[in-house]
Amino acid sequence: MEFRHLGRSGLMVSEISYGNWITHGSQVEEDAAKECVKAALDEGITTFDTADVYAGTKAEEVLGRALKGVRRESLEIFTKVYWPTGPGPNDRGLSRKHITESIHGSLRRLQTDYVDLYQAHRFDHETPLEETLKTFDDLVRQGKVLYVGVSEWNAEQIAAALKIADEMGFDRLVSNQPQYSMLWRVIEAEVVPLCQKEGLGQVVWSPIAQGVLTGKYLPGQPPPAGSRATDPTGGNFISRMLADDVLTRVQELKPIAADLGLTMAQLAVAWVLQNPNVSSAIVGATKPEQVRDNVKAAGVKLDAEVLKKIDDVLDPIVERDPAKTVSPPKRP
Repeated sequence: MEFRHLGRSGLMVSEISYGNWITHGSQVEEDAAKECVKAALDEGITTFDTADVYAGTKAEEVLGRALKGVRRESLEIFTKVYWPTGPGPNDRGLSRKHITESIHGSLRRLQTDYVDLYQAHRFDHETPLEETLKTFDDLVRQGKVLYVGVSEWNAEQIAAALKIADEMGFDRLVSNQPQYSMLWRVIEAEVVPLCQKEGLGQVVWSPIAQGVLTGKYLPGQPPPAGSRATDPTGGNFISRMLADDVLTRVQELKPIAADLGLTMAQLAVAWVLQNPNVSSAIVGATKPEQVRDNVKAAGVKLDAEVLKKIDDVLDPIVERDPAKTVSPPKRP
């Protein structure tokens, strides 16, 4: 495993991080989840990403139990706040009330005194940005959070947060957690240039495009049983990538991967790691073998010729529109 700084901060994170969206607490049984976490640790992964909303808070509980007994100082634990975790009007968003209550719940479920990175899971159009950033800053000063970041914020929103933090003397954001893959490059035009300039690193999710870039989904055929596409939550995210024109072109990546001695998944993860603004690529797994396969992408260097071949294959189907990075609007 190789390590990178999280943005311009001093925090080092593993190039490959382990995430438990969808899987822990819902798609796989707890014993299997623990085996995946063990495999991640065995392979040198030290960075673990979750969120309060995953599996209705159960994912944090499973991860907390899976990491119990591991030396806390050897881990980087990330979690997030924003989405609803209860029925009340204050059980969501980035208000001082919800952030404060959410971090206490996350710490309890994760069985830890602090998280290394606390992220705003989406932009909250209903809460003043100053309120959110002041609350984050307070949590840092209290030692409950070491670093703060955001997830799926656009460049304008990130810039506004950085301006307020600088003016008010708050802790600055060090990271953004966007979707990013060979097929989904919406951060490249605006978010990445801003983050490179301002010192934020990308902790990217879905580098394998919800499994599409493994090549297991074939044009003209139904998704394999038990795959992400058949999961009620994952299926919503993957459906747009299951068009036959996308799947046909993905199949054309197989000889490129084979020539490099890589699996399709390894090629996909290695590709996002070629971007110098990417600090870590999050992988999920339902089986330990998937973790062991994915980590082999760490340290892989793809030369310009390979990157061009990939672009030549995928360019007509790549999504690049920066406007695709969106957060929910105000409630009516």
